[in-house]
Amino acid sequence: MRTVDLITKKRDGGELSEAEIRFLIQGYTDGSIPDYQMSAMAMAIFFRGMTPEERANLTMAMVESGETIDLSAISGVKVDKHSTGGVGDTTTLVLAPLVASIGVPVAKMSGRGLGHTGGTIDKLESIPGFHVEIGNDEFIELVNRNGVAVIGQSANLTPADKKLYGLRDVTGTVNSIPLIASSIMSKKIASGADAIVLDVKTGDGAFMKEMSEAQELAACMVDIGGRVGRKTVAVLSDMSQPLGNAIGNALEVKEAIDTLRGQGPSDLTELCLTLGSHMAVLSGAASGKEEARALLEQAIESGKALEKFKTFLASQGGDASVVDEPERLPTAKRLIEVPAKESGFVASIAAEQMGLAAMLLGAGRATKESPIDLSVGIVLRKKIGDAVQAGEPLAVVHANEVGVEEAIARIYESIAIQPEAVRPPSLIVGEVHANA
Repeated sequence: MRTVDLITKKRDGGELSEAEIRFLIQGYTDGSIPDYQMSAMAMAIFFRGMTPEERANLTMAMVESGETIDLSAISGVKVDKHSTGGVGDTTTLVLAPLVASIGVPVAKMSGRGLGHTGGTIDKLESIPGFHVEIGNDEFIELVNRNGVAVIGQSANLTPADKKLYGLRDVTGTVNSIPLIASSIMSKKIASGADAIVLDVKTGDGAFMKEMSEAQELAACMVDIGGRVGRKTVAVLSDMSQPLGNAIGNALEVKEAIDTLRGQGPSDLTELCLTLGSHMAVLSGAASGKEEARALLEQAIESGKALEKFKTFLASQGGDASVVDEPERLPTAKRLIEVPAKESGFVASIAAEQMGLAAMLLGAGRATKESPIDLSVGIVLRKKIGDAVQAGEPLAVVHANEVGVEEAIARIYESIAIQPEAVRPPSLIVGEVHANA
């Protein structure tokens, strides 16, 4: 087999066989296929696309390029959740203890953030003492004992995906739906999930800004899941404004605690109940979404979900007293209100720009090596559709030493106010099921 022949075949619209895809991924991983040839293949895929069978074969070739996590020692159906990302996306912090509290095992592999705010691990490390540096045996033991644990991503998981993503990033081929879908699904499958719930964002703060693209990506990933033996469901959710009110690491932890108490923002609560219901159904903990939702709501009302969060934190070295005393979380030195300059109704909030405003304060990373300030960020006081009077706070900036003026200027640029009433956007904008 010659790589150039496979590039030509795909360039001309041909379908690559399973053996040909394995040859490409194995050769690229071991270095026998150079970057310039894989760049040409990525560009051919970008323009020609891939068939459903090709996408599934590419996913599994990337899964098999490195180690996989065997979760068979954990009793029950292991359901993983993946979000395509956004601003203020705190769902994992709420979902993991919430669904674990109704008997769904959550064995979560998460990463650090690059961009507006930290990733799930950065947020959890806002809690004094919490750590994810645990071995696989301890990880499995914690899930069996408590129903939930979070571990850092293994360096040897899907090395082909890491290498290919780095190449796509510098060759203009990131926005290829077959390559995005196989990248996401390969990591979920290699992480040992039996079933997968996908939260595919659409709107200004999302990777897939157009609804049609988000639907296509969701359908593509659900199809891959079905073809490789994983029950998969996708929820399409709005990210035209930040999710919840908090943007920033410790601030999002506090908001997650509020949500587990039943006092969180309505949009974050609704999304967690929707995703959690699908996780419960796929795991067999509930027979349908209505039953699942009732179980989850009861877990919040009874305090079971919050207690599970405390157990989870303590089991991984965290100071669980932050749940009852959130002031023990990292706290910024300065709180600055950002008052509205005019009265009216909030018409739009540019989610991506709000995320970048938080990053200016130090809440995110510009590069992998950038330090992160866990205490800083932004808390919104108004969302789309809310009435506002001139002088009322639109947001509160939590800041230390850097970025205050720039962040405030960006917040003003990001929030549009108009005199007429505005209908808030729908949060859940669609679902994709297997064979739909």
